[in-house]
Amino acid sequence: MDKVNREYKDRLFKFIFGNPENKAWTLSLYNAINNSSYADPEAIRLTTLEDAVYMSMKNDTSFLIGDTMNFYEQQSSFNPNMPMRFLIYAGILYGRYIDDKANKYYKFSSTLQKAPTPKCICFYNGTKSAEDRVILKLSDAFLPDSEPDIELRVTMININYGHNQELMEACKPLKEYAWFIDRVRSNHKKMQNLEQAIDAALDELDKDALIRPFLLKNQSEVKAMCITEYDDERTLAETREESYEEGKADGVLSTLIDLVKKGLLTLTQAAEQANMSVSEFESKAGLN
Repeated sequence: MDKVNREYKDRLFKFIFGNPENKAWTLSLYNAINNSSYADPEAIRLTTLEDAVYMSMKNDTSFLIGDTMNFYEQQSSFNPNMPMRFLIYAGILYGRYIDDKANKYYKFSSTLQKAPTPKCICFYNGTKSAEDRVILKLSDAFLPDSEPDIELRVTMININYGHNQELMEACKPLKEYAWFIDRVRSNHKKMQNLEQAIDAALDELDKDALIRPFLLKNQSEVKAMCITEYDDERTLAETREESYEEGKADGVLSTLIDLVKKGLLTLTQAAEQANMSVSEFESKAGLN
């Protein structure tokens, strides 16, 4: 078995569809989403923020083609905050586009300067149920009826195997990627060993699959990315559970403090229910 470098932080989706080596697959995905028919992979100009980290985030894949600026992100957990992240990425990349003299964008011109149209896509393949397509809006993060002057929409596409079949048929590498992730998860349930589950999925991948030679050539990296993403999912789930339990505990403590202040419970009774000493409860309640 290959020795796995668990520090490899890229996502498998980005490794496949944001890789300069695989521009033909990126183009296939773009055409499938936009019902377009671009034929030359070199028409794609990758703009991914490979070395830029902002608020501990790196974007997955972004590229220019024709008159569109495309932002592609893959998420294995539902994140309603994606529009804000896309806004950050767009700000950085449009800033770079404007500053690039080759684009001949004159920001101080008295005439309207044209810019590429942004297309924001989030590819979701988490284990929780989701509709095939969902529109996430930046304005949902603001106060109701606040009439924000900035709006940004993200189309979240469910790419779990079996969803969006028309899209999958139009982009064979995406269908193969979805199948592979589904098989890894299925194998892991049976084997309880993630590395073995990944190896088995690679062995089971159709011999004619377009992505098979690439995945096998980079098997160690592929395994590291799958393991890292799985660990991130598990850590996120555990963090949410801890936050929930902490929230419950804080709520109970707040209720007990309120009952003591109203004279409905003695300090001793409240401390016992909170599993604390009387002095500790007094300190938490600010009563000492």
